[in-house]
Order: sequence, then structure tokens, then C-alpha cells
Amino acid sequence: MRDPLILPLFAIVTGILAGHRFTGTVLAFSKWEAGWPMFVFLALTLLARASWLRGIALGFCLLFLGLFTEAWHRPGPNPVIDAGPRETVGLDGCVVEPPVPLAFADQDRERFTLELAPGARAAVTLPLDAERGDQPVELHYGQRVALDARVRSPRNYGNPGAFDYQGYLARQHIYWNASMRRGSAIEILPGQCGSRIAQGLFAIRGAALRRIDYLFGDADEVQPGSSSNGYSASMMRAILLGDSTNLQKVWTENFRRTGTIHALVISGTHVAVLAGVLLTLLRLVGVGEMTSLLTAALAAWLYALVSGFTPPVARAAGGFSLYLIARFFFRRGRVLNLLAAVAIVFLLWDPGEFADASFQLSFLSVAAIGALAAPLLAATWEPFARGLRGIENPAIDPHLEPKVAQFRVELRLLGETLQSGFRTLGARVPLVWFVRPAAWSFRALFFALNIAAISAVIQIGLALPMAEYFHRISFTGLSANLIIGPLLELVVPLGFIAIFTNWHWVAALAGWLLKLAARSADWHARLEPNWRVADPPWWLALGFAAALLGFAALVYLPAKSRARWLGWPAGAGVAILFGLLLWQPWNARVYRGELELTSIDVGQGDSLLLVFPTGQRVVIDSGGVLQYGKNKNRRPANLNIGEDVVSPYLWSRGISRVDVLVATHAHEDHIGGAAALLENFRPRELWVGANPSPALVERAGQLGVNVIELREADPFEYAGARVEVLSPPEDYTSSKAGNNDSLAFRIEYGAHSFLLTGDMESAMEYRLLGAGKLRHADVLKVGHHGSKTSTTEPFLDAVSPSIALISAGFENSFGHPHPSVVERLRNHHVMVLRTDESGLATVHSDGRRLRFENHAAGEPSPLGAAGFSWAMAISGPDPP
Repeated sequence: MRDPLILPLFAIVTGILAGHRFTGTVLAFSKWEAGWPMFVFLALTLLARASWLRGIALGFCLLFLGLFTEAWHRPGPNPVIDAGPRETVGLDGCVVEPPVPLAFADQDRERFTLELAPGARAAVTLPLDAERGDQPVELHYGQRVALDARVRSPRNYGNPGAFDYQGYLARQHIYWNASMRRGSAIEILPGQCGSRIAQGLFAIRGAALRRIDYLFGDADEVQPGSSSNGYSASMMRAILLGDSTNLQKVWTENFRRTGTIHALVISGTHVAVLAGVLLTLLRLVGVGEMTSLLTAALAAWLYALVSGFTPPVARAAGGFSLYLIARFFFRRGRVLNLLAAVAIVFLLWDPGEFADASFQLSFLSVAAIGALAAPLLAATWEPFARGLRGIENPAIDPHLEPKVAQFRVELRLLGETLQSGFRTLGARVPLVWFVRPAAWSFRALFFALNIAAISAVIQIGLALPMAEYFHRISFTGLSANLIIGPLLELVVPLGFIAIFTNWHWVAALAGWLLKLAARSADWHARLEPNWRVADPPWWLALGFAAALLGFAALVYLPAKSRARWLGWPAGAGVAILFGLLLWQPWNARVYRGELELTSIDVGQGDSLLLVFPTGQRVVIDSGGVLQYGKNKNRRPANLNIGEDVVSPYLWSRGISRVDVLVATHAHEDHIGGAAALLENFRPRELWVGANPSPALVERAGQLGVNVIELREADPFEYAGARVEVLSPPEDYTSSKAGNNDSLAFRIEYGAHSFLLTGDMESAMEYRLLGAGKLRHADVLKVGHHGSKTSTTEPFLDAVSPSIALISAGFENSFGHPHPSVVERLRNHHVMVLRTDESGLATVHSDGRRLRFENHAAGEPSPLGAAGFSWAMAISGPDPP
């Protein structure tokens, strides 16, 4: 085989995946159970005489090596601190990541990482109040400190499709978030801790960050949608050193939409660019090839360490080192073989990386270049591009392919024709003056074609993970990458030259290129349709992956192979499945003939998915991040609940469009993510109540969404069910947005009724009671997150629900739901489902029976599966 490491990589990955799949079951392999078969098959590989038997034994040896690696690195139970959520405890430990400033909402904060014990860290946040004169804390790596803070374990949003935030932090050995009180003191303890090497690296990193702030901070300009004037410095911090702490989402949104966000994220491209610049400089001053390569490799590892040793940069440095070793032994470098070698090394070091999105995207993009782009370019214009070197020398022609030699001859003939034309005018012009510019022009053309082809191949090769992880496929990415990629690749060496030399003119040039790239991203974003895609069904994902692998295998065959003709139908299959991935003609995963109410876990907020019997989908509220204070210049939160929490859940259900978005009232914890849902799902209608958000109504109008203001009205039929708007009353007025503005609905289907109350408080409950509007409902969405201002005793007497849904944040600072409300519900024998305890909760009605499910420990599922499920039979007529 030309790339012999591909099959060993496949065997090891299979073992890792199998070990991960069976973890926690009776089929889970221990280190001993995976280790002894590995050595048995290794011995068989060494002793077997038949080549076929050695091959099989080696394959099983590598399979069990993957199982052994997964078992070896399998994490144990998380460390525990014996403290309640509101209890302040004393912590002491080693500063392993120095403080970084965080501008969040209307206040400033500092965050640093404290190692309490080996492999057990806490992310500590210290609020700063500028009005009180609070100054940033000066801490350095390796200092021992003591402090008082409230400690809580990080928690994932309890929805299918949610990002594994706990796992992300655990891979960094961070198991707690510690919050200090404003004005708290940090005691510096005697002695040093940590590594002296790491201390030196952090000193270099800190000096580089300060130099970036000095060079790029003065020329900053306020960017649209942001209150901060730290745009250039923050962007350069992220691009050059991977420090994204002050990077605002509004700055990167257009890069994300146009598929060029990878150019902003510190990655292997940075290593390649810096190594290439360093190699060029060393070769220009006469340094030998191997010395230059060794110097570049050492510089790549130093850069990886200083920039935080992020996996993409470490992988790139490792790949460059393997290339150096291959060159030392005079071996020809092959992209796929080198890629497989790097993957094997890093997966044996940390098998958990295989589940990391950046690992998959990095390797798939390089694999797409090596397996698809390189063979396609080699079969088309790449030989012509290489053949343009030394165009004026005919002696090279016999050593090239006939078609390339003919191309060279025709270019020289064109040059001779132009030369003779000038000669008739009395001008003697050397032939090289004509053929070299022509060669340069064609080489520039072929270079642009290469970039376009590689970009297109990467777009197709990454379409499946991009749809799965980011639910986005860019249409303008082809041209955007042609412009933005080279611009930001120039920014990287210029930025480092500015850091090392302190030359302001170089920094100004780098900043100008950065802003030029941003303007290009803005221009492309205006052309880019906001095309979001839901999770593809398993058959499409499997079929698309198989078609891509088949096409790559056929392209990779020798040019004279008879099987190459199969590449055409394989390519057509890839194109068809790619089209299905974009247009998604399948139905969303909803229950037809049932009324479904799902309370999505959005933390301290509300968001409900209501699916009607005929399949129409209504999203009621969108959650949001609560922000306090009157600072008009406060920075918007980078976490958007609509984009980052609600949308991924809907996409995990295969939902790419919704019919109606409802904004019950204009409080941030209910409509903070509404703009993102309007963008992502383009509903036909937006239903609002009293005092709707002007900004939300304006955005809906810009997107062509019909805004309908609802008040108390007679019941109406909608999508196979009966809907009645109970509140706000027709004569209700209020000078500003409040909880009693909330739209309240009663929905009936067959024998069952659901009551959704938003944040309606006791005053409105009593008003509805007095008007005789309240009657029995089987399912109640408890008002105002279970606050004591709602769900009064007379209200519960009138509604008498069987199931109650409460949406509240885990260990929230409001104390929701209030114990008195929970007690009242239990006294009424109501089954209470809480998102703060069990995550997402769903209630189904087929008109005769109710069924509910909690996400709890797994995906929502029918009776008896993960989490728990409970059903109750209620006699009544058949559903309509």
C-alpha cells in the first residue's frame, strides 16, 4: 500500500470506539481484559509464518490496543468538594493559569485557574467594580494562594443535542466553578508551585499579550454592535496566541456565517505559515535544509507551548516533526500516511480526542485534501502549473508529460509571435520578456484554481460534521476563503514580526489587513443565506460518508485502473446526498396524531416546544441570559440561549422550520434568544402580547415574519387542537414590560387540556378566577418559574392539574421554584417535572392517554427507556 498506516489507524479507532461504546455496561473491557489479548495477538504476529495470518493477527492486536488505550485513559469518578451551592468555603492551591480580564454584561471580572490538588482544578471568578476602585489582581503562574468562594460543579443543559460543557472542562481537569464575592481578598501564601518551564512559558506569553495590547490597542475603533474599543487587540490576541477571553461574538459572527471562522482560530495553519516563513528566511541566509527544518520544528513546539498547547497546534507541530524525521531518512512525505501517523500518536496519548469536534474537523480537512483534492489536481492542471518552471528552457520539455511539453511549446510559440511583431516595429525584445510574464500569469491562475478546488473539496468533505456540529453549510465560503484566508495568513507573520520588533508600522499593516478581512466577511455575509440544517437522519449520514469514502478510494486508484470509471457514479451519489443534506426533504421527528408539550432546559428562563396533532410546530419563548444594571454600554453575553441551547435541541429533532414563535412577554429570560430563532427557523408568524419588544417586532418585520398581537379571545381551531387565549385581557394596559403582560393559553385535544401561563402572577390569576376563565387542565406550565408570586392556592383549586412543568435554572440565585409552591403542588397530588433537576421534560397526549418523559440520564424515549416515563389513562372521547 502507498499509505500503510491507514489500516492500523482504522483498527485502533475501532477499538477506541468499541471501548467507549461499552463503557458502563457488562461488555466494558478492563485494562487487563484488553491487554492480554493484545499481547497474544502480538506474539502471533511475530511468530506466524503465513502472511495472511500475520495480517489478521496484527489487525486484532491493534484493535485490542485501541481497547486497552481507552480503558487506560477511562476517567474515574470526579473529585468532590463537600459544600452546598450557597456555602462559602476556603480554598487554597496553585495558580496554573494567570488571571485574564473578562468584560461581561455591565461588570468586569477576572478569571484564573486554581489547582487544588493534582488533576483537580477550579475556575475562579472575581468580580471587579470600577466605581469602587477595584483593581485587577496581579497573580502569576506558580503562586500559592488562599481565598474564600462559593463553589459549584458545572452542569450541562439537560437537552438532547446539548454541548457537553462538563466534559469539555473535565478534559482540562476543571471540575468546579468558584465565585468570589466583590471586594474579596486573595492571600498570597509563601512558596512556589508548578513547573519552572511552565512558569517561563507563561512569562513569555504574558509579555507577548502585553505587547499586542500596546501595539494594537491605541488604533482600535468601536465595532458595530459592540461597546468595546478593544477590537484589534482582542482579535490579534485570539489569532496569534489563542486568547479568546475578550472576543465578542458579534465580531466573529460574519466569519462564522461565511465559513471562514477557522482562519480566526489558532490552528495548524498558523504553524504551517510560521514554519514556512522561518524556513524561507533561514534558507535565504544560507542555513542548510536539515538545520532549517530542525529549527522550524523547535519553533513550532515553542509556539504550541506558548499559545496554550491547544490540540490543533500540538497536532500540527507533531505532524511537522514527523515530516522532519521522514526527510532525515530520505523518505518521501505522503499526506495521508503522515496524517495517519499523527492521528495514531495523539489517539494513543489521549483517545478522548477522537470525540472532539476540532480533532475530527482538522483531520477530515487534511484527509479531504490528500485523498480528494490532490489526486484531482494531479489529474487536471497541477502538472501544467509545475511545467511552467523554466519555461524559456526547451531542454526541459523531453522530461515532462507530452501534454505538458506541448503546453510549454505553445507558450513559447506565442512569445515568438509577439517577439516577431515587435521586431517588425524595429524593437528588439528578448523572448524571455514574453514567456515569463505569461508563465507567471498562468501560475497565478492555476494557484487560484487550486485554492478554489481545495476549498470546494474541504466544504464537501466537512459537510457532514459541519451539519452535525454547527448546523451550517456556507455558500459563499468558496470565494470568502479565497480572499479572507490569504489575508489572515499574512496577518500571522506580520503580527509576530511586530511583537518581536515593536515596529508600529508593521502592526498598523497587520491591523489594516485584519480589518480588510473583516470587511470582506461582512460583504460576503450580506450575500450568504442564513441556511441552517437540522441533524441528518442516520441513513443519510451513513450513506454520505460511504459515498465520500468510495469516491476517494476510486480517485486514489492508479490512472490506468479499470475501476476508475466507477468514480462518475460515485461522484453523482455524493452530489445527490449532498443535496439531500442541504434541502432535507424528510419529516421532522415528531409524533403525528398527538399533542406534545416539551419544556426545554434553558437554565433560568422559559422555552417550550408545542407540537400539534397535524405536525405544526410552535415555540413559546426562547430563554435568555439575565443581565442587570443600567449600563447602556454593557457588553452582550457571548452565550445566546436561542442559538446555543434551543436551536440545537430543535435541530436534534430534525426540525429546520417552525410555524409560529410566541413571545409571551418582553423579559430577557423569555425573549433573549428570540432573534436567533427568527433567523434560524423563519416562522410564518410571531405571536406577541402586551408591551412587545420593539426590537423583536422590528427584526421580525425585516425577515418577513407576520407579527400578530393577541389578547383574550374566543377559542379557535388550530392544527387539530383547540386554542384559547386567556390573558392579557382586552382592556389590560401597562406602562412598561412586566410579568402580567404574559400571553396565557389553554389548549385542548380530546379529553385533555394544557394551560401555559408564562410569568403570569397572582394578580392576573385572581382576575381570571373572577372572570370565570379558569377551569381544570391536565397539564400546567407553572407560572414565573415556580415563584411564590404565582400559582396561588385558589388558582390550583380551579385548575387541579395532574402534571406540572417548572422551568428554572439549576441552583439559581432566585431560589426558584419556591418551596411553598412545590409544597402546594404536592398537596394537590400533582406530578412535578423540573428542568433544574431532570432537564428537558415532555408530555404527550393522544386525546385519551397522557404520557410524560424526562430527559434525565438519556434521550427522551417511549415508555421504559432512558430517564423515566409514566402514563395515565383518562377516559374520554376519541381525539378529533
